[in-house]
Amino acid sequence: CVTASASQLHSIEGYKQKKKEKIHSAKHDMIYHLLPILLILFVAKKLDKYVHEEPMIRGPGFLVRLRSHTVFENTPVKLFCTVEGFPLPVVKWYKEGVALNLSSGKYLVETKGGSHSLEIPRCSTDDTAQYTAVASNIHGQASCQASVIVKTAMLPQIHYTKICITFVEKFGPVFATEGDSATLSASMTLSPNLANLQPEAQWYRDDIRLSDSKWVKIETGRGFSTLSLPNLYKDDEGVYTLRMVTKGGTAEHSAFVSVADGPAPVPAAPGAPMDIKIHDANRDYVIVSWKPPNTTTEGPILGYFVDKCEVGTENWSQCNDHPIKICKYPVSGLFEGHSYYFRVRAVNSHGISKPSRMTYVVLCVPSAPGQVISTRETNTSVLIQWSAPKEPNNLIGYYIDQCVLGSKNWTSANHKPHKKTSFVVSGLTTGESYMFRVQAINELGLSDESQESAPLTVKAALTTPSAPYDIAVLNCDGHSMVLNWKKPLHSGGAEIKEYYVDKRRSGTTMWREVNIPPVKERVYKVEGLTSGAVYQFQVYAANLAGLGPVSKPSADYTCEAWNMPEPGPAYDMTFCEVRDDSLVIEWQKPIYTGSGPITGYHVEYAKKGSNDWTRANETSVSHRFMKVTGLETGTSYAFRVRAANAAGVGMASMPSDPVTAKAIAGSQEVSCVVDEKSGNIILSFEACQMNVGSQFMWKKDYKEVTDFSKGIEIKTEGNKEDVGTFSVSTTNTDGVSSSYTISDEEMARMLALSYELRHPIIPLKSELAYKILERGRMRFWLQAEEISPKVTYKFFANNKELSGPDKMGHDVATGIIEFIMDHFTVENEGTFTCQITDGGGKAQSSLVLIGNAFKTALAEADYQRREYIRVKEGPHFSEFLSLQVGDDCSVNLVCKVANLKKESVFHWFKEDTEIIPDVKPDLGAGVCKLPIKQFSLETTGIYKATISDDRGKDMSQINVSGKGKHLFLFQWVCTVIGASAAELVINCTGTGIQLQCHMKYYTPEMNITWYHSETKLTHSNKNVIGGTPAMATMEVIEPTDKDKGLYTIEIASSDGCHKRILDLSGNDRGQVIGGLPDVVTIMEKKTLSLTCTVCGDPKPQVSWLKNGAEVEPDDQVITWYCGKFASLTIKRISVEDSGRYSMIVQNKYGGESVDIVVSVYRHGEKIPEAKPTLTPKTIIPPKLPIEIPQPKTQAAPSPAPSTPSPPKAAPGRGVKSPTPTRRK
Repeated sequence: CVTASASQLHSIEGYKQKKKEKIHSAKHDMIYHLLPILLILFVAKKLDKYVHEEPMIRGPGFLVRLRSHTVFENTPVKLFCTVEGFPLPVVKWYKEGVALNLSSGKYLVETKGGSHSLEIPRCSTDDTAQYTAVASNIHGQASCQASVIVKTAMLPQIHYTKICITFVEKFGPVFATEGDSATLSASMTLSPNLANLQPEAQWYRDDIRLSDSKWVKIETGRGFSTLSLPNLYKDDEGVYTLRMVTKGGTAEHSAFVSVADGPAPVPAAPGAPMDIKIHDANRDYVIVSWKPPNTTTEGPILGYFVDKCEVGTENWSQCNDHPIKICKYPVSGLFEGHSYYFRVRAVNSHGISKPSRMTYVVLCVPSAPGQVISTRETNTSVLIQWSAPKEPNNLIGYYIDQCVLGSKNWTSANHKPHKKTSFVVSGLTTGESYMFRVQAINELGLSDESQESAPLTVKAALTTPSAPYDIAVLNCDGHSMVLNWKKPLHSGGAEIKEYYVDKRRSGTTMWREVNIPPVKERVYKVEGLTSGAVYQFQVYAANLAGLGPVSKPSADYTCEAWNMPEPGPAYDMTFCEVRDDSLVIEWQKPIYTGSGPITGYHVEYAKKGSNDWTRANETSVSHRFMKVTGLETGTSYAFRVRAANAAGVGMASMPSDPVTAKAIAGSQEVSCVVDEKSGNIILSFEACQMNVGSQFMWKKDYKEVTDFSKGIEIKTEGNKEDVGTFSVSTTNTDGVSSSYTISDEEMARMLALSYELRHPIIPLKSELAYKILERGRMRFWLQAEEISPKVTYKFFANNKELSGPDKMGHDVATGIIEFIMDHFTVENEGTFTCQITDGGGKAQSSLVLIGNAFKTALAEADYQRREYIRVKEGPHFSEFLSLQVGDDCSVNLVCKVANLKKESVFHWFKEDTEIIPDVKPDLGAGVCKLPIKQFSLETTGIYKATISDDRGKDMSQINVSGKGKHLFLFQWVCTVIGASAAELVINCTGTGIQLQCHMKYYTPEMNITWYHSETKLTHSNKNVIGGTPAMATMEVIEPTDKDKGLYTIEIASSDGCHKRILDLSGNDRGQVIGGLPDVVTIMEKKTLSLTCTVCGDPKPQVSWLKNGAEVEPDDQVITWYCGKFASLTIKRISVEDSGRYSMIVQNKYGGESVDIVVSVYRHGEKIPEAKPTLTPKTIIPPKLPIEIPQPKTQAAPSPAPSTPSPPKAAPGRGVKSPTPTRRK
């Protein structure tokens, strides 16, 4: 044996390092194979003088460690290492802390002496991970790690469509002054111009890309792009470039923008500083830097002032009292989490410059990350995942902290910011429980910690499960068999979720897979078998660690159909509640039931190694569990079950594994008690064993209920379902379990006790009483024997809960509960009640204050209030706020104040926002009024009035909630408004006819309905319903004959409905009844006579137009209108008389216009072919509002003085409509 000293081993490592630096990368693999031989020769040569005998025993160590690789997808990678130690160490490979599944065929492991290699022949991106080689022998273990990064394969270059961009209009140089605006615009043509391949417009200033902001507005469309600078600063000066970017190339155009200094606030003052920047922003300070003004003619700059402004306000405050000479200043005194703007002003001997452009918002630290979840478990590491902060604020990364459960010693798991939202925490202790939390960081600092994760126990490394065993046949139909097997004795530390079944013919050696997808249950039907053939089966089990060893081959089973009348075998026997002389056995129903349904089961047992089976039950049991008693302590037994039906007892199940009749040391039984605090009936069980992953499984009559951590509660009124046997078992233990049986009598007893505990009565030391305090406040109080901090209570006055500005409170130490009423008035007469709830206990106490008792208390309260005012000598309200309604529907808030002086100040508030009334309060009169304009539901809220001076302050408030008496007040106002509504009037608009109903005032909350005849109208494009503060309106857009009829407005109020009606039947307007043709063809020198019938009341006016111009009567042209007939006669008509003639019939209610086309031809010419076209009548609406005659029995009230009135016509006369515009 040759042993090296420490110094010589150091020289060996140096030799290795030098050799590795000289080796070319192409020869790397070959040298790594030869390196162990070179090392042995070198050590033997160098240590000839230092040979001495030592024991050959030594732990493992790595002579050549793993090296990291980066490869492309679908290429191979190979990891090498060389190990020393005696005995020769065994090397195992891990990926991210999980042992590699070498049976999958994906990984190739090779071992030659001390050289080990791991090869992945065809890499995928999922293979990106950290790989670990762990060498171990009986003297210890050592490990080394390397990373493998698999990148996506490089794709061939993509050739994009070439788009030629030609600028048609370009922007030129701009010369402007500070404060001006500038616009740079360019248009271009694209070839080809494809809608889905438009270029991207990018604007730059001095090669710095610009984006939409407060200072820059960018607009880009198809073939143009515009950049607007709404308010120029000196900072905006520079070369502006427009780049039109496509995937095939770019086109650009540039121009210079010059910004001259604007006029200074003071002559010869310096220009504004430029390029304001923020550095080292922290929780409560930032560093502001800038550049001097770009000026040369003004005097030298003496210093600078820095201003700040909090975002959301417009209040700029100066940060430094004296000018600073350098262009950098730390601004302190900021509030964490607030955002600020900054600007700088320059100072010289002539004055102060204009402020610079303000900075962008200075953000704060990120918000806390979201919920932290630990999802991966290995022997020494855990995968932590979390959600990103809702407000990242330029997030840089995360820091992860870990803490052992039960301690407060938080340590960092990473030493530099981690950018992803998942992290593998390694180096943890196996079996220890940890909690984790995460903090986000940006350039301003760390965020608050996230919520702590749930505790997680680091489990040992997973292994594959052991082999299943005892394969049995449960049913056979001649071409398939139903198999069952027992689960492996060792799960490998993880749940077994997959099974694989193989089959073969008896006497052959070739095994064939039965199921390609894995089986999750231990019952599987094998299809496709040959009738009469003999088969064998074997089963594999798999968990997260991989595929376990195969089971032993089963016995020979012949594929013959079962046709016996008795049932087949039961299966899956389990045991619980094992005691010294008894145990409980459970099983599953047979798959093959025979010729009839199963009527019961028989349980048999035999001592271990014996075939002498003893029946445990004389009569069969109908359920699938049974408690076997009379066993010998310490003796092992095997059990089997037989099912029975009407035909007899069937075949026995496969014997169970031996079970020893001996209770587990320290085992306890289930206890059943009634909780003294909640009154719940609680079944609890404390396990004597708990391992990693152990859980409690509760069953009711041996049927699973749910999973609990340590108990089960029955929160019902107790019915038959709550009576029976409750059992519990602990998983991942040696069979820790117990049960408890609740009978009918015991349930009745526990329910009676539970009711007493659920409905306790809180004892009171004193009932509800009152005490009058200063300022006339009333204190209602009572005292309980004992209350907890979670006590809740309510005070009522005449069954109405008391709340608002009054105060209530309690003292747990003394048990006193009190309520203080600030204003005790006449309205408070009645019964006061206090209701208390504390846990399940309740109590109630009442106090009656009526009659003389109330009058005495009220007089004492008034006296105390007056005495307080007299002693304090301060301003106060002699009458608190109230609502007052005038005859004109005006609503005012009214209060009275007293004990004032000149310095006293009065203020109005709504929702804590001050109201500035049009008329200041008259404090001299002592009465203050606040008019509420257009009182409606929108004016609801809490109104407050304050009176104060140097002696003190008093306050009164009222909640105008729109409910209760205030809602009734609004309804009453609506009643007065409805009664004041005037009759409907008509107003012609540019789009139609508008019906108006004037009233004292109008609000949208009023219940107003419009009707046309009997049809209810709704707001639409045809009927526009609305109003102004002085009237309710309904406009008919583009009226037609269908819109004629009776129009009604209904104003609903508390005392009924107010109606106003207007008849728009249209019977009285001027109309053309008939007699006129559409087209007239006549020979010249003939006489043309156009005659028609007209009607209207009052009698309409008739006028004739030719091509839009009025026809002037003369000897040739004669117009005639008498009675209901009107005519136009043209003697000796000529060709010049051809054209379009129009007849207009109109009175004050409107009229109609009819067109006639006259065509005159010469003698001898061919008669023109008449092509009549349908020319509809044109309805002429009345002009201006028309007064509708009012009923003589009721005169419309005049509107309020403050609202405009509609124009009035002369009594008994309508407004005459002007002559309609002639057509041109």
